[in-house]
Amino acid sequence: MYEKFYGFIGSPFQLTPDTRFFYGSRGHSRAIAHLTFGLAQGEGFIIVTGEVGAGKTLLIERLISQLDRDTYAVARVNTTQVSGDDLFRLALAGFGIDEPEATKATLLLHFEDMLHDHRIAGRRCLLIVDEVQNLSLAALEELRMLSNIIEGGRASLQTILMGQPQFRRMLASPDLDQLRQRVLASYHLGPLTREETRAYIEHRLSTVGWRGTTPHWDDAAFAAVYDHSGGIPRRVNRLCARVLLYGALEESSEITGTMVGSTAEELAEDLEGVSPEQFARIPQPHHHQTADHPVYRNGHGATDLLSRIEALEQQMAKRELAFQRLMDMFSAHGNAGVS
Repeated sequence: MYEKFYGFIGSPFQLTPDTRFFYGSRGHSRAIAHLTFGLAQGEGFIIVTGEVGAGKTLLIERLISQLDRDTYAVARVNTTQVSGDDLFRLALAGFGIDEPEATKATLLLHFEDMLHDHRIAGRRCLLIVDEVQNLSLAALEELRMLSNIIEGGRASLQTILMGQPQFRRMLASPDLDQLRQRVLASYHLGPLTREETRAYIEHRLSTVGWRGTTPHWDDAAFAAVYDHSGGIPRRVNRLCARVLLYGALEESSEITGTMVGSTAEELAEDLEGVSPEQFARIPQPHHHQTADHPVYRNGHGATDLLSRIEALEQQMAKRELAFQRLMDMFSAHGNAGVS
């Protein structure tokens, strides 16, 4: 809807990860560097953590898009609230070994054969596991055991683990000492800075044809987006998409700080009744703060509210995607049947 009004060739703030929109902030560039270093070692584990919506998935999409498929065989596991045995089967299924009736021993033999075949063909096997903070210790132990498979003096499998900050606390458990010893690279992806938030918005807009004029964003609008999103990319996307919709409905060629603030309050109210007064009391995270910062712990009045907001962000994302598809269908049919 707003794309047509402003003359964009696409949705600049879509919630589905798209490597065209990758913005190389300082944090994201350093994360890519750590991933590249880890992959060069050809073994062990690489860990990337970050807040909800920090851009971990897009980061991995970017990495995968740069991998030579003649050199890497890649499998991904996105469902992690599973048992150790189920995770083992999901990991193997990602590499094409999907035999529900087979015993674990049989599956392991087939997995070793698959690793051998890829090695002979000159390919390295890379397993990517997302939302690892939800894994049990038994499931993480399964991943460690898979990493033990060695052929010709070299590891046959390398694993990237992605998750939220609490995974780092899990990793400190004495029960995971052997896994910790196999971590070759680790990076925590923080939020964007105030300056990066502006550059991020401008980058995504420019990708769909924005030339800095229509709509024009004043300085206060960029500052307000940062203040209300804390520099978390997913929050920036949600807020900016709604701001542009508001601007299109008002037929405005100017995006102002006041518009951003009003839209942020409306979004908060959408998240199951967060009032403007409650929203105003939420301490916004700055680039040096994370969910582990003392201001977000119990006893500071905002923890429960922030938890509710983050828990509902994915639900809101699905609703907005459905709304966008509906509007696309409406436009494609030229408002047929509407009087």
